[in-house]
Amino acid sequence: MRSAAAEVPTAHASKYLQQLCKHWQHNLSVVFTPEHGTVRFPKDARGADWPADALVTFDAGPDALSVRIDASSDAHLDAMQDVVARHLDRFAFREAPLAFDWQRG
Repeated sequence: MRSAAAEVPTAHASKYLQQLCKHWQHNLSVVFTPEHGTVRFPKDARGADWPADALVTFDAGPDALSVRIDASSDAHLDAMQDVVARHLDRFAFREAPLAFDWQRG
């Protein structure tokens, strides 16, 4: 597995975590509270082009949203970083674009 993490500065971390998890729970395996959430992207979530086989973890703090992505390959990790950033920016449109400083681990 490949992983990347980012601390995304925002005063609305819990709000964005919950919005994003509610958005994805219609099609994916999602578990969340106001402070922590996980989203599992299975291998065939959306077809051949979907960045699949990944787990995204969110932790909301007072000043930042921590995001961690664990993916099956570097290509999937790159794609998932883009998917997460685009979706979060959509929910955070008033302060978008959010700053993602992805650190590979």
